[in-house]
Amino acid sequence: MVKVYSFEACPWCQKVKKYLESKNVAYEVHDIQLNEEDFKACVKLSGDNMVPVITADDKNFVVGFDKPKIDALLGI
Repeated sequence: MVKVYSFEACPWCQKVKKYLESKNVAYEVHDIQLNEEDFKACVKLSGDNMVPVITADDKNFVVGFDKPKIDALLGI
């Protein structure tokens, strides 16, 4: 399952979610402001607290709204 670490007021996070929806990619939202465990998981994965962070395997990830990198990560 694709995970998107984000928070509601983040415009780049919203763009990532809309992009994934346009590609028919199912994803889970992990709001780092509402859930401390999601915040910790995001920092552990990326080494930073910047969002959005997109992952499909909890190892490889993309930070930000970078379509080519997202496509490569997800194989779309």
